[in-house]
Amino acid sequence: MADALKTVVSQSTECPVCLSTFTDPKILSCSHTFCKTCLDNLLECHGNCQIRCPICRAVTQVPNEDVGKLQVNLALKNLIEDMKGHPQVCTNCKSDDKPGAVVYCQECGKYLCTTCLSMHSQWEGFIDHEVIAMSEITSGKVSARRYRKCRKHPKEDEDYFCSTCRKFTCFRCSVMEHKDEGHQVIDATAYEVKHMESVKDLKSTVDKKRSCFQKYIDFVDGQRENVDNARTKCTSDINKAYDEAVRQLTEKREGLLRDVKKTTEGVEKELENLKTTAQRQANQLTTIADMVINKTKIPLDMDTLAAHDNLYKELQEALGQEDPDYEHPRKSSKEGKGVCFERNVGMDELGLGKIVHTIEKNVTLPTKGQMTAMVRTPDGMMAVGCTTGGLNIFSADGKLQQTVLKDVGIFGVRFLSDGRCVVIDTSNNITLYTPEYTKLNVMFKTLSRNEGGFSDVTVDDDLIYVNYRKAKKILAFSTAGGHAVREVACKGNAPWQITSYDGSLITTSDDTIRLVDKDGAVQHKAKRPGSDLFAAVSQDNTVLIAKVKHDEGLVSIDEYTNELKHIQNHVDYYKIEKPLKRWYYLQQYRSREIAFCTANRLYIFQ
Repeated sequence: MADALKTVVSQSTECPVCLSTFTDPKILSCSHTFCKTCLDNLLECHGNCQIRCPICRAVTQVPNEDVGKLQVNLALKNLIEDMKGHPQVCTNCKSDDKPGAVVYCQECGKYLCTTCLSMHSQWEGFIDHEVIAMSEITSGKVSARRYRKCRKHPKEDEDYFCSTCRKFTCFRCSVMEHKDEGHQVIDATAYEVKHMESVKDLKSTVDKKRSCFQKYIDFVDGQRENVDNARTKCTSDINKAYDEAVRQLTEKREGLLRDVKKTTEGVEKELENLKTTAQRQANQLTTIADMVINKTKIPLDMDTLAAHDNLYKELQEALGQEDPDYEHPRKSSKEGKGVCFERNVGMDELGLGKIVHTIEKNVTLPTKGQMTAMVRTPDGMMAVGCTTGGLNIFSADGKLQQTVLKDVGIFGVRFLSDGRCVVIDTSNNITLYTPEYTKLNVMFKTLSRNEGGFSDVTVDDDLIYVNYRKAKKILAFSTAGGHAVREVACKGNAPWQITSYDGSLITTSDDTIRLVDKDGAVQHKAKRPGSDLFAAVSQDNTVLIAKVKHDEGLVSIDEYTNELKHIQNHVDYYKIEKPLKRWYYLQQYRSREIAFCTANRLYIFQ
């Protein structure tokens, strides 16, 4: 009875997964116990924070994905430690004081002492039995074949297997508990043979599948190697391109600096010569004046008197010379001042930029003193409107191409995306014209000159925006005519001019430029006290701002970002013919020339 009980206990200390004695046994929430290593493998297979019990399929949550934090089966662990501390005794001897076992017979399922082993070796039927030394078993090199003993009938081996219940059973249990219809009881050895064949087939399938995955892993490694090679090559190419770009940029910079020096040196030399000549003349005047005017050296004899008279005459001649000509150095410096550097803002090609020369064309308008509007035409030219009638269209070289709408007094003009022309006349009436300048029968309900004051116009998304200086408001009209469809608040500001820009509006008021949204909220602002500011949108979708000192007749033109941050200067304090009226307009040709218009003249800067 004791041997049978020991056999049952021995079976209970085996892990159902690895079929070896438990090592660090852990209990799942379903109360089943497994080795920690086996559970680690199961967790790794599932790849998440839970384990499905191999026996009952119940799910156990693993804290922080660490199997070591599961509860230890202390009773089982202590039992295993106790069994390790007591050597295996011979299970064949009949005496109570049994000696220790030296071997285990796989066929008999018994541990044998030296005496029993000697007898066992002499029995003819047992000569071919597989016998394993205990040292091999305890070292873990060889696993002993366990013979299943029935828990209800410890003396009975479980020689049968019920396929329905999926459990081994002894003969007595098979007759009493597995006799009902539907139970299929077969010989345990036959089941084990069939099971081992299934395992063998499964192993073959696993090997093939694992080989398939290994091929895939090798393929992925190959692809990663290709990517790594591509990254290495790309990095090398980038470094080479960078080095080449640095070399090209260095050469470009040196070339640009040479161009600037070459262009400005001649101008500086000429200005230096003008300065030297003027300095010499000033020195001559000072010297002669000192000799003539110095009262401490009044001549007393005839020779000194004659010399004094001649010096006096020479001084009179010197004083009779014309005053210095300021226009000469101004014209001489124009070429040098016109040199500027234009960066490749927003362009993809490599290069710092280029040296450009500001060349000015000065065009007298057909109707002097009457310019009140200017806009780029759909074909890239510049149209200048006059209050006395007519829209004069100029090419980029300053030549008048044609005059249209001769009988219409124009105060504001713009072109819609389909080429139709929008005109604000001197009475604040809005009129639409075809691309051929034929009047369309569309009526707009706008503010009169008395109600709104002077007005300007711009277009965006085929909406017509009109600002009224006196009314301090901006109204938006549909191209279908009628009343305004919306109003943009100006918050007390009186807008002089208005320009559409990237879904927003640029308004001009005296010395302030404001970028506002369609609700009138100010997004960005530029203020230049002491100057009148006028804005336009460049071909690069940046903002051009003309700063005019009306009393001095000077204009500067600079380029800004969409946040009104300075980019570069294009025209620096250029002297213009001072007009009587403070009417100014700024635009840019499609061919990039900048057009600045006064009431009298059109200036084109290239």
